[in-house]
Amino acid sequence: MNTTLWVIKTTLPDSLREFEVTSFAQSLVERGAACVQHHKIASTFQWEGAISQEKEWAVQIKVSNANKQRVMDCITTSHPYDIPQIIAYQAEASPDYADWVNSQN
Repeated sequence: MNTTLWVIKTTLPDSLREFEVTSFAQSLVERGAACVQHHKIASTFQWEGAISQEKEWAVQIKVSNANKQRVMDCITTSHPYDIPQIIAYQAEASPDYADWVNSQN
């Protein structure tokens, strides 16, 4: 039984309205993500030589290994940032949840 799945994290600008973030999430599900969660966060980072603090949307995506690249490609092509955060890591999940994530097309 495979209990491994992928978690991909990205952020979106706070200027996006909830329905736009939901639309972005839906496009990821249409490309094979099993689940997309989003919520508001505060980020502190260095960009172009200056320290910045911004409100953003945090987006966390659960996806199977088979669909991971398709979802990452969707993020890359549709993301509004010049350099989007795309962090992916493998995670262990309960057998039933992993089966559900890995069954998504």
